[in-house]
Amino acid sequence: MRIDLEIRKELRSGPRVFRLDVRLATQGQRVVIFGPSGSGKSLTLKAIAGLMRPDEGHVRLDGTTVFDSGAGVNLPPQARGVAYLFQDYALFPHLTVRQNVGFVLARGWLNPRSGEIHEAVDYWLAAFNLQDVAHQFPVELSGGQRQRTALARALVARPRALLLDEPFAALDPALRQRMRVELDELQTRLGVPMIIITHDPEDVAAFGEQVLCMNEGQVVPQAQGLLSVGLAA
Repeated sequence: MRIDLEIRKELRSGPRVFRLDVRLATQGQRVVIFGPSGSGKSLTLKAIAGLMRPDEGHVRLDGTTVFDSGAGVNLPPQARGVAYLFQDYALFPHLTVRQNVGFVLARGWLNPRSGEIHEAVDYWLAAFNLQDVAHQFPVELSGGQRQRTALARALVARPRALLLDEPFAALDPALRQRMRVELDELQTRLGVPMIIITHDPEDVAAFGEQVLCMNEGQVVPQAQGLLSVGLAA
């Protein structure tokens, strides 16, 4: 996926001011945005997804302008063709695994109905080995099962790119390593472009086909990015 991004955003909290000023142009199947907590990674990813409106600038995905402050363009998230995986997975607690996966296909408080069959939902339940827990609720799942459910829900609408916000941060170390392997195999098999934000250098090693480092609201040289998290002398 080609990404052409130039955005500015100012956030205030009392006397504190955070300024996001990001310019990047990148193309690849696996892009990792790396940096310490509070560097602006999540804000950048949300700007791509349409979950945060920059004050100024533009966002172009594969040549399509999805945001341009000067031209008055700001496509809603559902029109951008990307899927966003939240750090906490954001599963609906009152819906089963099957209903969570099918939610984007039949939106509504209790849609799809618990017994409803949908070919695309069945496909992704099988792809993530979730058939045996399809009737269970998120509270009944393990951390890995919750993540696989969230991934299945993200992919059921066949997005052109998958955006992942610290996808392994909530997992214990052993599960984190296993899920990295699973995501690596999944992305290779499906060929869906991924943009991952992380502060973990092991994620960079696993998925860093192209690495962009951020610090204090800006994209910085990689050496400076590593220094910001104490990984370079």
